[in-house]
Amino acid sequence: MMETAPDRLAQWLAVLSEALSTTDPVLILGAVVLGVLLALLLRRGQGGTTAAEFAEIKGRLTAMSEMTVRRQAEEAHALDERVEQVATRLGATLDGVSRRLSDSLAETQRQNSDTVARLTERVDTLARHMGDNLAEAGRRTSESLSTLNERLAVIAEAKQSLADLSSEVGSLSGVLANKQARGAFGQVRMEAIIRDALPVGAYEFQATLSNGKRPDCVIRLPNTPASLVIDSKFPLEGFEALRVARTPDEQKAARDAIRTVVGRHIDDIAEKYLIPGETQDTALMFVPSESVYGDLHEHFADLVQRAHRARVVIVAPNILMLAVQTVQAVIKDAKMRDQAGLIQREVGLLLGDVARLAERVAELERHFGLSTKALEKVSASAARISGRGERLTALDLEDESGASSAPARLTSRAS
Repeated sequence: MMETAPDRLAQWLAVLSEALSTTDPVLILGAVVLGVLLALLLRRGQGGTTAAEFAEIKGRLTAMSEMTVRRQAEEAHALDERVEQVATRLGATLDGVSRRLSDSLAETQRQNSDTVARLTERVDTLARHMGDNLAEAGRRTSESLSTLNERLAVIAEAKQSLADLSSEVGSLSGVLANKQARGAFGQVRMEAIIRDALPVGAYEFQATLSNGKRPDCVIRLPNTPASLVIDSKFPLEGFEALRVARTPDEQKAARDAIRTVVGRHIDDIAEKYLIPGETQDTALMFVPSESVYGDLHEHFADLVQRAHRARVVIVAPNILMLAVQTVQAVIKDAKMRDQAGLIQREVGLLLGDVARLAERVAELERHFGLSTKALEKVSASAARISGRGERLTALDLEDESGASSAPARLTSRAS
């Protein structure tokens, strides 16, 4: 059956439609060429198309289809190879990435382990330090508590001492308020100063004088029968009244009372205890308070001058101590004068011993001189012996070097 042109045209249109439906650029190009050919055929068909032309067109289309199929096969093969290469590279890359991830994970785990170990070590060190610090803090706290307890005990003792001192001050106030007790206090203080400075026998307390009076103390001075009299007085009432006085009238009354009392004491001492030939021309009135003594010299110069005129010297504890030390020096000087003969005799014996020592030293020097000369002679002999020994040593060495010259050398050295 003869195929007509419309049938062939319909086939070509179907091929063109199939070619246009693909995404292959070669097929699209073939479809474009086929469309051009169809357009040419349609233009020629209007003028009459031969079978030979259709056959040629069909052959070209078939060749084009085969070429397209072959190109597709090649491209598919190339695509498969590229996909395989990409898969291979992707696998290698994934292996490398996996290996690097494994190494990184292992390194991270190692670093984490090291970090955990360091943290554990630091925590242990910190715990140990905290334990040591807590122990040290506990020890210090214990020491502080013990020290605090000791200080509290000291404070308690001090408090008790203050309480005792307060009671003693109260007792002292009671003693000072009583005239007789105050006089006994001054006498006890004076006796303590004298006992500490003077030897026994140089003083006597409450000694009776020829007129029957008994001063608080007499000090026997060397090389004189006259004793030094000391009497203790403590005129405290007037000074206390002066201290608490507020108005001029009260102050004047207190000063008048002090002048009256102290003046009476000065007159009593001068009248009772200054006996010519038996006591010294001057007596001491002991005031056992430095403040009272200072007030007397600062505010009552007239009383001090009155005491000097009456040959009575007012002394405080420090001044009495100085006076007693002066008496002690006088007693020591008198004892030295009493022992002057013995000292001269001992000095003479000492000078004789020194003279004998000088003679023996001179004799020893002579012996040393002889010994020195003998040592010098011994040293000279030893030097000559040493020289001869050195020459003999040199002679032996020359014998080893040449025997023929030895007799001549020996003869010359002997000569």
